[in-house]
Amino acid sequence: MAFKQRTLTTISGNSQKLDGGAMFGNAPRALWQRWFTPDEQNRIELGCRALLVREAGRTILVEAGVGAFFSPEMKERYGIEDARHVLLDKLGELGLSDSDIDVVILTHLHFDHAGGLLAAWKEGEDARLLFPSARFITGRRQWQRANNPHTRDKASYIPELLELLEASGRLELIDDGAASLTLGPDWRFHFSDGHTPGQLIPEVVMPGGPVVFGGDLIPGVPWVHLPMTMGYDRFPEVLIDEKTLLLEDLLARNGRLVFTHDPKTALGRIVRDNKGRFGLSESSDDVTDLAE
Repeated sequence: MAFKQRTLTTISGNSQKLDGGAMFGNAPRALWQRWFTPDEQNRIELGCRALLVREAGRTILVEAGVGAFFSPEMKERYGIEDARHVLLDKLGELGLSDSDIDVVILTHLHFDHAGGLLAAWKEGEDARLLFPSARFITGRRQWQRANNPHTRDKASYIPELLELLEASGRLELIDDGAASLTLGPDWRFHFSDGHTPGQLIPEVVMPGGPVVFGGDLIPGVPWVHLPMTMGYDRFPEVLIDEKTLLLEDLLARNGRLVFTHDPKTALGRIVRDNKGRFGLSESSDDVTDLAE
């Protein structure tokens, strides 16, 4: 098989803090505090990691993190300490700006995954969409959910962002099982409903095995363990079934996962121990120009 030449770089944007109990669903604190030390408000530190894919003729960003669009009081609520748009700063360190990005893939449209599409908050100014040259790709069913959310997840979406995306004329919605007209058949997408309907899980074909951006299906290393789910997941049992299928598939194909919310680990290869439990090998922190 001939592989398209690609390089992968993981980029950590603005971090945030969320309640540890909410992040681990029905798992007790005695279990999850092995992985995370909570603060005095029971919050744990989480990353918001994006994946930069550079291939011939175009630059693709998978997710944009939470960004800095929140007002100061909302930043405090969600533990977002930096007023700067860290993702833009990190792109600048790579010699890029948001205008250099050709495509942005959004696994889903919750604010901690898509808020980075907006400029940093300034008092008295309206929300402003960044990435002026990019096409924005997400799942059609997720777009429908975002525009008609359930009461339970309504606060996870940014109405102004949805309006700006639609008005841009650069939004591509992908149906389940379909390829992207923008990206072409070299890109594969998995679909997941356990966390939110129509979550889009992109797969990048690489010579060393596929690399999958886990989104909120598998947001960090602890959630590789099959029983681990989040209180934010709409359908936890469905999510576990979806996670099992994806991990078995990646194991069979020597695949790796990128973790969006893990504060320490960016990438790892899926393995299984002699008790049938999934885990990682070859794990690493943020990755620069992975080409094999």
